[in-house]
Amino acid sequence: MKIQLETIAPEVKSPFRVLHDPKLNDLFFWHFHPEYELVYIEGANGTRHVGDHISGYEGNDLVLIGSNIPHLNFDHGVQTDYRMEVLHIKPSFKSTFAQEVPALDEIHRLFDRSQFGIAFTGETKRRIGKRIKELHRLDAFELFIETIQIFGALARSPEYQLLHQAPFVSKYNAKEQQRIRHLYAFIDEHYQRKITVGEVASLCNLSKPAFCRYFKKATGNTFVGFLNQYRISQAKRLLLMGKNISEACYGCGFESLSYFNRTFRKVTQENPSEFRKKLKVT
Repeated sequence: MKIQLETIAPEVKSPFRVLHDPKLNDLFFWHFHPEYELVYIEGANGTRHVGDHISGYEGNDLVLIGSNIPHLNFDHGVQTDYRMEVLHIKPSFKSTFAQEVPALDEIHRLFDRSQFGIAFTGETKRRIGKRIKELHRLDAFELFIETIQIFGALARSPEYQLLHQAPFVSKYNAKEQQRIRHLYAFIDEHYQRKITVGEVASLCNLSKPAFCRYFKKATGNTFVGFLNQYRISQAKRLLLMGKNISEACYGCGFESLSYFNRTFRKVTQENPSEFRKKLKVT
């Protein structure tokens, strides 16, 4: 499973991209991106962590997240049979389309309000959630029209709560965002071998202490903790593919089976053998 900042490739002409039922529950994916994000999840009880806001949701959740607001994947740690749909919206949709078309003034204001983070409730959540689940079936034209109608309905709905008392202001400029992207890409490419703090610090042209402070501030986690969580997510994937515990251990970059077992339990609250047994992997 790739770890990356979720961005719409610049060569894609559509302002919208649908991620149909991505499964990231075994990954702590604290991230941000310039795209706006509308996420719907159902069949789960989980954590809503958007910017500085942390709360729980039960059953389902529908949230609109503003540009460059850091957030945790809504399915983190979910073990139930859930479904999630994610819609990404290019920033240019707001700045060069919604802003220029008077009929879309309500939608433009909705995107301004999304910088607070917006959790929708009640009948709005039920009706819009049902429509979002069908987006992946639509062709490009149908997707564009339906998405505009969905945003219009959200813009007019009184059933919502703001997640922050003021618009969330990203601490990271474009240069810092690129640095985080580079770090995540490096981890994804090299997690199977030993990675030292000094090595990644040099990628950022920082000393080791400065890098550790920077990474903690940017991700909410230490570099070693983040790397271990990513490696454990890869180990779980290998175990699900039928690999044995030793193969999973060394295949995702751990050098010690005992350390792998301790880390697996710390991250997942169970040891690898329990995980295999629960999922009937033989």
